[in-house]
Amino acid sequence: MQESATATPTLQAAPIVTLSGVGKTFDNGTVALAGTDLVVRRGEFLSLLGPSGCGKSTILRLVAGLDEPTVGTIEWHDNAKGRAAQRERNVGYVFQEPTLMPWATVFDNAWLPLRLKGISRRKAEGQIMTALESVGLADFRAAYPRELSGGMKMRVSIARALATSPSILLMDEPFAALDEITRFRLNDDLLRLWDEKGWTVIFVTHSVFESVYLSTRIAVMTARPGRIATEVIVDEPSPRTEAFRTSPKNGEIARRTSEALHRAMGE
Repeated sequence: MQESATATPTLQAAPIVTLSGVGKTFDNGTVALAGTDLVVRRGEFLSLLGPSGCGKSTILRLVAGLDEPTVGTIEWHDNAKGRAAQRERNVGYVFQEPTLMPWATVFDNAWLPLRLKGISRRKAEGQIMTALESVGLADFRAAYPRELSGGMKMRVSIARALATSPSILLMDEPFAALDEITRFRLNDDLLRLWDEKGWTVIFVTHSVFESVYLSTRIAVMTARPGRIATEVIVDEPSPRTEAFRTSPKNGEIARRTSEALHRAMGE
């Protein structure tokens, strides 16, 4: 079910990955997901919105290949085979906590995923500096995490994900622990990068207002075991501005999204 019949251009784009009848039961017997169907389209900004424990982060881990579904299928819609197909599936992952190595500089923290792929520091320098420049941290390449603010640490985490030039970016509540001013600023930076890079983004959040501001589409999830209860289309142009954040249209979409969330939770 969709809360709006109006389609943004990304809703008409080809799918990049599809979850069909996906369920996930953990070894301790917890059923995190049940009958989850979700089509992720190229270039869209998709938010997963739902209560704690509904399986939002589990969906990210399944898409990233960090875990396997108990039932159901996850299908990548590759346009090519071999190495080209692997590029199609190049996934960047930004966790809720920056998880930076305290003994390493900003540069070396951003280098980590390329280092794990066997790419030398020297060969990776151009990619890393491009990533740091994109988040405004080029001048802090030699700084250590202890010298950075919370927002700057999260920028390093984002740069680390960008260094691999991902086709799809998975973000697990990356701004939840930040103050509101920093959160708003990073929301704007993220939308700018999404617009420039043409990524597909799957973004986990508990915030109705954040999901409306960032997204082209919001998938509203039920309580555990999670599934997609409904979708809300945010048919607003990009880039979003402060005017949209405080507009009646934003408030109206947020109201519909909140109502859909309450229905999904059985309230």
